[in-house]
Amino acid sequence: MDIGSIIGIISGISLVVGAIFVGGDIHNFINIPGLMIVFGGTAATTLLTFRFKDVAAAFKAAFFVFIQDRNDPNEMVQTMVGLCQLSRREGLMKIGDIKTESRFLKKACQLIADSSEEDMIRSALTNEIESLKIRHFMVQDVFRKMGMYSPAFGMLGTLIGLVQMLSKMQDPSSIGPSMAIALLTTFYGSFLSTMLFLPIGGKLKIRTLSQVQDLEIIFEGAISILDNNNPTSVYERLSSHVPKKERKPVQTKGGKS
Repeated sequence: MDIGSIIGIISGISLVVGAIFVGGDIHNFINIPGLMIVFGGTAATTLLTFRFKDVAAAFKAAFFVFIQDRNDPNEMVQTMVGLCQLSRREGLMKIGDIKTESRFLKKACQLIADSSEEDMIRSALTNEIESLKIRHFMVQDVFRKMGMYSPAFGMLGTLIGLVQMLSKMQDPSSIGPSMAIALLTTFYGSFLSTMLFLPIGGKLKIRTLSQVQDLEIIFEGAISILDNNNPTSVYERLSSHVPKKERKPVQTKGGKS
């Protein structure tokens, strides 16, 4: 579970709600028509922009952001060095028999086992990486667009409230409450955008970069295994994807790298 994300969203909402309680009555911040405008308008325009299955996939991905930890690139470096050691002991064909849940890694292993040309491996795996980027961009864009739509509908709700307020100018006592209600929709839109939609979109982008990093390590590892099949050389080549302070030595045939 991603503790940082959980702490961030809970603390953010708690601080805003706490400030509301300290400054006044929570009921003053509840307005059903305003919620209808912001939530309903944001949902409607999002479904108008994207296909329903894309929106569903985006929320499913957002759920996994909170329950899954970020990948450690050192683990993938270790995996590729281990495959290099396996290929040196038992030959390239043995790599094709490994069991893994990663389709990308399995594909890379099959290409290595088939002794494919470097250009073929580069083309096949690069296409996979680009396809993943496109799919993930679509998921991120759902939340980016929702982060744009919600403040816009908040402003729209404010304009509607102002029109209603101006229509009651003959009753001065109604101006204050009407103005408060008009401003609430802007609050709803800004809160949803800055506290939920944009942070989730940013989190998904970071998660995509992490996954792409793993795929790049697999890609470079596959090329390295075919080039020289030396565990130390493979480690040195792949460790460049990891910040120097975060690199972990891996066990190779001759000792630690």
